[in-house]
This record gives sequence, C-alpha cells and structure tokens, in this order.
Amino acid sequence: MQLFYCPDIQGATYTLNEEESKHCVRVLRMGNGDQFHITDGKGGLFTVEIIDEHPKRCSVQVINSEIEYQKRSTYLHLAVAPTKNISRYEWFLEKATEIGIDEITPIICEHSERKEVKIKRLIKVVVAAIKQSLKAYIPKLNETIKFKDLISTDFDGDKYIAYCEGEPQLLKNAYKSGKNALILIGPEGDFSPEEVDLAIKNGFQTISLGQSRLRTETAAIAACHTINLLND
Repeated sequence: MQLFYCPDIQGATYTLNEEESKHCVRVLRMGNGDQFHITDGKGGLFTVEIIDEHPKRCSVQVINSEIEYQKRSTYLHLAVAPTKNISRYEWFLEKATEIGIDEITPIICEHSERKEVKIKRLIKVVVAAIKQSLKAYIPKLNETIKFKDLISTDFDGDKYIAYCEGEPQLLKNAYKSGKNALILIGPEGDFSPEEVDLAIKNGFQTISLGQSRLRTETAAIAACHTINLLND
C-alpha cells in the first residue's frame, strides 16, 4: 500500500497539498474509495480513504489510526562526515533510514574534503526513504556541525568512534543491546589522532567495523545495521 508523508495531518478528514494530490490522482491514478496510508513522521500511521479525487486538492477520510507505529526501543544517532561525492552520502541516508535510525548529524573533521551540505536536499532523500520502507518515524537530520562541537554535547547512552588504526574492539562486541548509541564515522581520510584522543577524553570508545577498510558511507551503514541487528 502507498505511504504519504503529511506532517500536519489531524482530524477526521484531511486535504493533501497540490504536489501530493497530483501524485495520488494523476500519477498513481487513485480515485474515490481507494485507500492508502499517511504518516506524520512522528509515529502516527493513518489509513485513509479518498472522498474527493480532486487532482489539486485531494481530500481523504481517516478510517484508522495507530500511534507509535513500530516505535524503536533504543535510540541510534550516527554522526557521519559528508563524503566528497554527495551522492554517496545521500545513498547512506536512504539505506540507514530503511534499516532504522533516529538521528543523523553531518560532522566536519580535520580531514574533511566537503565542508557543507544542502540539508533541504538531504531531507527529501530521507522522506522518500520512509515512504519506500513504510516507516512512521522520520529521522532527525541536523545541520552540519564541527567535530569538536559535536563530541562535547550531552548524549544519554554509549558513545563510539570508528577508527582504523590500532586494534579497537569490534562494535558488535563493544555494544550492549538495549542501550542508546552515538557513533562517529569519519571522512575519507579518517579521523586524525588528535580527534580520536579528544573523543576519548569526552567519553567515546574506539571501535572497529571489521578487517576491511570501508568507505565512509559503507562504514556508516555497517554500524547502523550492526546496532539494529543486535537489537532485533
């Protein structure tokens, strides 16, 4: 069944905006009596039925609603350095959203080649991903922040930094299921030794994601999947 994202949905009836109305009526060729799902991105999942198939102002009636649909029992925050090729970062956002993630922060590190990202574009990627994967929660996507500012913020859970040097413990062994987790993933040139030392002083534990040297976006997905698998 089709899923639409409408953050302002409320009441017994609702009118889709012009873009979503066109997609529903003209593209998907849905009409009066057809049903689909709407999510508010905050855990609400609504089953609705079209009562006015207007291609610019499609109106629906809510026939069923669920709150906290498939709510996650733990909180996962990935802070990931933007990749030089932004399409790779968008790929990470899409797949992490499909797998399951609560918060994402682009971080600028000493070895970062890309210093900024267009958050509006990234939000569109995340919204498309929740529609495709039928999720009722949209991950929080933060503005870009400097590494040193991110690691000094409070986090209620365990904190990890993925690092290629030395022999850090594997994430799957370091993480205890049921705990909230904040994981830092560095840029193509990895974190600098100074950044790692600073992270450790701020309560982060160095971890490994395996023997292979992974691209930034691959490492982020590996971390996301590991946490989700251990909490399954």
